[in-house]
Amino acid sequence: MSEIVVRLPDGSELSVAEDATVEDVAYEIGPGLGRDTVAGVVDGELVDKAAPVHDGAEIVIVTDQSDEYLRVLRHSAAHVFAQALQRLYPEAKLAIGPPTDEGFYYDVANVDLDAEDLEEIEAEMEEIIEEDLPIERELRPREEALETYEDNRYKREILEDEAAGEDPVSFYTQGDFEDLCKGPHVESTGDIGAVKLLNISSAFWRGDEDEDTLTRIYGTAFESESDLEEYLTLREEAQERDHRKLGQELDLFSIPDVTGPGLPLYHPNGKKILDELGDYARSLNLDAGYDPVETPHLFRTELWKKSGHYDNYVDDMFLMDVNDEEYGLKPMNCPGHATIFDQKSWSYRDLPVRYFEDGKVYRKEQRGELSGLSRVWSFTIDDGHLFCRPEQIEQEVNQVMEAIYEVLDTFDLDAHVALATRPEKSVGGDEIWEQAESQLRSVLENQGIDYDLEPGDGAFYGPKIDFAFEDALGRKWDGPTVQLDFNMPERFELSYTGEDNEDHRPVMIHRALYGSYERFFMVLIEHFDGKFPFWLAPEQVRVLPISDDQLGYAHRVKNELGDFRVSVEDRSWTLGRKIREAQEDRVPYMIVVGGDEEEAGTISVRDRKEREDQDVEIETFRAHLEDEYAEKRIEPDFLDE
Repeated sequence: MSEIVVRLPDGSELSVAEDATVEDVAYEIGPGLGRDTVAGVVDGELVDKAAPVHDGAEIVIVTDQSDEYLRVLRHSAAHVFAQALQRLYPEAKLAIGPPTDEGFYYDVANVDLDAEDLEEIEAEMEEIIEEDLPIERELRPREEALETYEDNRYKREILEDEAAGEDPVSFYTQGDFEDLCKGPHVESTGDIGAVKLLNISSAFWRGDEDEDTLTRIYGTAFESESDLEEYLTLREEAQERDHRKLGQELDLFSIPDVTGPGLPLYHPNGKKILDELGDYARSLNLDAGYDPVETPHLFRTELWKKSGHYDNYVDDMFLMDVNDEEYGLKPMNCPGHATIFDQKSWSYRDLPVRYFEDGKVYRKEQRGELSGLSRVWSFTIDDGHLFCRPEQIEQEVNQVMEAIYEVLDTFDLDAHVALATRPEKSVGGDEIWEQAESQLRSVLENQGIDYDLEPGDGAFYGPKIDFAFEDALGRKWDGPTVQLDFNMPERFELSYTGEDNEDHRPVMIHRALYGSYERFFMVLIEHFDGKFPFWLAPEQVRVLPISDDQLGYAHRVKNELGDFRVSVEDRSWTLGRKIREAQEDRVPYMIVVGGDEEEAGTISVRDRKEREDQDVEIETFRAHLEDEYAEKRIEPDFLDE
C-alpha cells in the first residue's frame, strides 16, 4: 500500500498508510497515545479520530489532556441535552447544537419551554451521564439519513447544505438517542463530569429573520464539579462587570430603540473616554509615519464592486438608490484609502505610504446577533492602510506589531495570536495567497511569537495576523489585526515606478491597533470593571467640601487643577455619603476640603482604594497627576508614594 506524509506539531514528518485516520497516526506515534486519542486537529479543524488524513496534512492528536478536549466534551454535553429533552418532550424537533467557547447551545422547535423547565431537563441530563452510555459513531447511507429526518426540515436542510454530496453521512448514538453529527465526541456520557443549563432565549433558523423562530438553550459542561463551580463564580463576576450594566450605571452610552438596533449613542462620559483613546491612537500613528485621511460614509456601489466587497459583503451592506444609482454605506475603509493612493503617481522612493483614519463603517448584522457594543451595526475602526514594496513587508508588519504590543502593555492586556488563512469565499489566485500566508508566517516565526492557526478565517482579500485580548477574567475578545493584501492593489490597478523605471504593484497592508473602538471600549469597561485608569477616566478628580462653607474653596481647588477633568460635589450631603457616591462612580481621586484645609491652603487626598493623605500641597498633587497622565499608569498611585 502506498504511503503519505503528515506533519506533526513539533515540525517532524511521519509516513503513514494512504488510507490512515487520525487514530492510525496516533498509534504510529506510540501505542499509548493511540489508546488515549479522543479526536484530532487536521489542518486546524477539530475532527473525529476516525477522520481520514491526507498527504501534507498538519496533525494534532487530541487526548483528555489537550486544550481542545473541553470543546469535545461540551459537544457531547449538547447531545446529552438533546437526549434529555426528547425523553421529556418527545415531540421536540432538534436543529443544531454546537459547542462554544463557554459551553454549548441547542436550537429546538415544536416545544414550549421556559426557564422553569431547565431544572427538570438538567436533572435528566445528570441521569444520562450516570448511565455512562457509550457514544458511538455510525456511517449511514444518505437516503437512510433523509428518511430518518423525514419530519425534521432542519436536519434535512443540514443534509442538503452542510453535508451536500456526503454519502455515507455520520451519526452519533448513545443509548436510545441518535443525532446527525460530524463529531468529535468523548467515549461515553460518563466522561462528562458536570453540566449546567444556563439560560433560554430565541433564535432564528440560520440567523435569518425571515425564517422560523427557534428556542435556544445555553449550557456548559466541565470535567469536574469544582471546575464548574469556578466557572459559575467567574460568570457571576462577569455579569457584575457587564458593559451594558456598567454603561448605564456610569452614564457612558445607550442603545435606545428609537435609534435602531446596534446604533449606540455615546454620552459625555463615554465620549471623553473615546476621545482619549483616539488621541492615543493618533499619537502612535503619527509617530509611526502615518498621514491622516478621511473618507465619506457613502459610496457608489461601483467602488464596492471594484474592491470585491459587493460580492462578498452585499448581504451585510446597507444599500440605497439615489437618482437611479445604487449607493452603499461603507462596510470597510480600505477601498477609500486605495482610491486616495491611486490619485497620485508614486516612485519606489516614496514607499511606504501610510494612511490612517478613525473610520465609521456599517454592517447589517442580524438582530439576534447584536449585543451591546460587542456587535453593532455602526462602529469605528482605528484603521490604517499602508502601501509598500514587497521587500518592505517584513519591516512594516514588524512595525505594526510593535505598536500593537505597546497598546497591550499600556492597557495591561494579554493577547493570543493567530494566523488566519484563506477563507472559502475569497478573491485572488492560489499563488498570491500562498505567498501572503508564507510571509506572515515568516514574520511570526522570526519574532519567536507563539501563534495558533485559524484555517479559513482570513479576510476575503488576504490572510491576517489576529490578536485576541484576554481580559481580567481570562475571557478572549477579538482585537487588533494586521492583514497582507496582494489582491486589492491588483483590482484597483495601483502602481509605483520602480528603480527600473517600470510600473510595479505595491503590497497593501491593513492594520488596526484596537480593532474597533466599540469592542475595545467594551473590553476596557469589563476589564477594568469601570475603574478606568486616571488618564482615561471621564471624571478624574472630585472635590468634596465638608460643608457648604467650603464650596468657594472647593471651586478654587478645582481651578488649580483646571487641566484635568475635575468636578465639585455641591449637594448638601454628609461627607460620608459624598465619599460613597464618588466610590460608586469609580472616580480615581477625591479631594476632601474642610475648614482646616482652607485655612492652610492644602487638601486631603483619597483614592478609590480608600487610602487617604492629609495636608497635601495642591501643586504637589497637580505635578503627580501630570506624571500619572503622561505615563498612562493603570492604577491611581499618588498614595503609593
